[in-house]
Amino acid sequence: MTHLVATISSHGLGHLAQSAPVLNALRRRLPGLRLTVASMLPAQRLHARIEGEFRIEARALDIGFEMEDAFRIARQASAAAYRAFHAGWDERLAETSAWLAREQPDLVLANAAYLPLAAAARQGIPAFGMSSLNWADLFAHVFAGEPWMPPIHAQMLQAYRGARAFIKLSPGMAMPDLPNGRWAAPVARLGTRRRDELRARCAAARGDRMILVAFGGIDSRLPMEDWPFPPSLHWLVPAAWQVLHPRVSAIETLGWDFTDLIASVDALIGKPGYGSFVEAACNATPMLYAARPGWPEQDALIPWLHRHARAREVSPLALRSGHLAQDLAALWQQPDPDPVMASGAEEVAALLARSCASTGHAGADPLT
Repeated sequence: MTHLVATISSHGLGHLAQSAPVLNALRRRLPGLRLTVASMLPAQRLHARIEGEFRIEARALDIGFEMEDAFRIARQASAAAYRAFHAGWDERLAETSAWLAREQPDLVLANAAYLPLAAAARQGIPAFGMSSLNWADLFAHVFAGEPWMPPIHAQMLQAYRGARAFIKLSPGMAMPDLPNGRWAAPVARLGTRRRDELRARCAAARGDRMILVAFGGIDSRLPMEDWPFPPSLHWLVPAAWQVLHPRVSAIETLGWDFTDLIASVDALIGKPGYGSFVEAACNATPMLYAARPGWPEQDALIPWLHRHARAREVSPLALRSGHLAQDLAALWQQPDPDPVMASGAEEVAALLARSCASTGHAGADPLT
């Protein structure tokens, strides 16, 4: 029985949106797969996306960035976190290596932590990185010119380069410093369109447009108490915002699969992030977004979204004030682009299955 350890960053929900379709596709190829998921994401989130049985290891393996809100990096807090993380690098690497030795996996898949890749290399365990970004490139961008940055950056790159390959999911950053990088097609989950059912569930009028506001799992609240709330628009927002208005519904109270929700609304409002952008495009859902200052991944995401979806950028002021009716009207007037195929999950799963077969642990699975 093949044992895979998959590490999933808890920096937002985009890394889970990337990893889950790949893990589900791999399980279809290897029905006897034994899966351990190492992540600090809530178990409910993991089980909502990843099919079948798996064990959760609550283990923090990367930092990502400390955030002021969904759009802005907390630079000083992130700098302190990275300096502390790498001050104890040798101890962290030894402890993570010992953990993998106890787990005895046949394969490690890391999205997008570099520590488990370094630990897998130390243990001689085949390992792959996978994401639309890597923390080394983002770290170098955010902390360019800092005298303490180069040694930490070198450790990060060494860890990423030690993997068999770093699978770069389209659309993603170029990652020229990873010679082991290889591209894969977009990865996204496809939802079921249930638009009339959604209106009825929210007690919205028959002709109302349903608008989903979601920031990818990073806490950030819009001051909706001051919004104008034009007629014929019904808003779906996190329950934690505690917005009391007849044209606002809390997402969590619906009990819906989130991708079905994306597929069923008339527009998604959010920030540049892999999960929301690619799932919106692949489910043919129009999207309004406000840019993220200092987040270089968006330079790959935004042009891709405009090629493959009805998309429109709004200002942070418009987003905070709720004056979005004209932008939404302009968004809906755009022509539908050609559909995009989310074939990356099967592509990556095939690569991982072949890797398992090459170690002699995958048996004679005819799909590998």
